[in-house]
Amino acid sequence: MRMSAKAEYAVRAMVQLAAAEPGAVTKTDDLARAQAIPPQFLVDILAALRSDRLVRSHRGRDGGYTLARAATDISIADVLRCIDGPLASVRDLGLGDLPYTGPTAVLTDVWRALRASMRAVLEQTSLADVAAGALPAEVTALADDYRAQELARGRLPAG
Repeated sequence: MRMSAKAEYAVRAMVQLAAAEPGAVTKTDDLARAQAIPPQFLVDILAALRSDRLVRSHRGRDGGYTLARAATDISIADVLRCIDGPLASVRDLGLGDLPYTGPTAVLTDVWRALRASMRAVLEQTSLADVAAGALPAEVTALADDYRAQELARGRLPAG
């Protein structure tokens, strides 16, 4: 999976909104500054998130943005799909439309398994989980396992 800068910025902006006081309206400039997101880029991101009903905009001098529903009800997958579409796609084709034959035919199941594993992490991790720094146990276990593997390969510094 390759995450676009736009998607990564969107997730960061949404987590920042999730960390705000309940009912607080966050101005675009404050959101951009808090997460070091280029303001004009953020305006485009917020428009997409608003169109997908993930955020609400509030007009006026004291206007800005809030989450459209509780942070516990918005997954990281919701945000990524809004910005970049399907979580794992192959050449923008549906998995049933891939032209695999012979020994490559089972690759479709590899891509299905990849999509399922991504969903398992991204759909069960809410904005509230990230904002609170309390990820689901399954996600934490996978991250810990990954860190241990990278450490064993010498790709991560110890400590």
